[in-house]
Amino acid sequence: MNLIEKVFGTHSERELKMIRPIVTKIESLRPEMMAMSDEELRDQTRIFRERLADGATLDDVLPEAFATVREAARRTLNMEHFPVQLIGGIVLHQGRIAEMRTGEGKTLVSTCPAYLNALKGKGVQIVTVNDYLAKRDAEWMGQVHRFLGMTVGVVLNDMTSEQRKEAYACDITYVTNNELGFDYLRDNMSIYKEQLVLRDLDYCIIDEVDSVLIDEARTPLIISGQSGKSTKLYEVCDVLARQLERGTVSKEFSKIDAIMGEEIEETGDFVVDEKDKVVNLTEQGVKKVEEYFHIENLADPENLEIQHNIILALRANNLMFRDKDYVVKDDEVLIVDEFTGRIMSGQGACKCAPRVPYPGYRNIPELLQQVHQEGRYDRYCPDRGKRVPQHLCHGRYRHPHQQAYDS
Repeated sequence: MNLIEKVFGTHSERELKMIRPIVTKIESLRPEMMAMSDEELRDQTRIFRERLADGATLDDVLPEAFATVREAARRTLNMEHFPVQLIGGIVLHQGRIAEMRTGEGKTLVSTCPAYLNALKGKGVQIVTVNDYLAKRDAEWMGQVHRFLGMTVGVVLNDMTSEQRKEAYACDITYVTNNELGFDYLRDNMSIYKEQLVLRDLDYCIIDEVDSVLIDEARTPLIISGQSGKSTKLYEVCDVLARQLERGTVSKEFSKIDAIMGEEIEETGDFVVDEKDKVVNLTEQGVKKVEEYFHIENLADPENLEIQHNIILALRANNLMFRDKDYVVKDDEVLIVDEFTGRIMSGQGACKCAPRVPYPGYRNIPELLQQVHQEGRYDRYCPDRGKRVPQHLCHGRYRHPHQQAYDS
């Protein structure tokens, strides 16, 4: 610890110093809340919504709302938020990462910010990593919200579109990151507004943020279907991809390098970034592709499909490995979830696996990683975080019909 931190404290200590007076105010309301009957406590929800409609902000009603949830949890679950849990709830409401130790009651923490933000009537999603936790928390913590007059829904893998739409229409919805991602993709492919299941995404709480936004985000979500297009172009690109020479790059190209005009030395026809699962053609590789297809400029708009297919073929041959990244079953290529090791059956089939028979061209309308999905919210707050890069912590939501197929 340096001298400045000794005198003024660390950044976290300074932030906690600003939050503690709010916690003190919440705790001071405990006797008042305990004196209320169940009907009076439940009526607080109506009172808060009226205050918001009259111009009050969420921060204005935060102490009373948190105190209300705290008392509701005591009556329904026989559990009462400790000061550290109230601090965690305030941090989550502010859209920041709350890192909490095992045993500090992370599940109960989410009830306060979820209730507070649900008062706006725009819906809150609590995102977790599997169906079991989503269902458990909806039943368990949902008791608190239902007691206060909130509707609670849960989205599970085997639900129909109608059931999903009903669940998302609730004040608070528990859902897994995969289900939310696939529902977003399906909404993007919908033709009519009535087919949409999601409402406008306003606020969500992400459980196990390091897992959802970093680990599992490395496995793409893919929705595939049959297309009338021919597979011939991809087959030709696959032949060429196996003839190209893999090269190396002298160092990673940065914005500073671009500003300074520094040149990066590349060898071979293409380079592979295995960490980010990216393949890029070198200048030499671009020339070879142009010669192979007898075109003047690969970057021209009319050659976009060639670009797309050659990159797919290179990725398939250099980044996709059979029985590791995908499996072949009944002549269909199925993606393996890199994080869980499970086959993403019924959710995605990939057309770019090398030299594998497949029944027709697989149309992949949109390929969306989890981290991109979370960026569609006005605000989202990660729970159980460790160290998350700053660029993951901001984003604005655009409804699918405002900009369809954006990625």
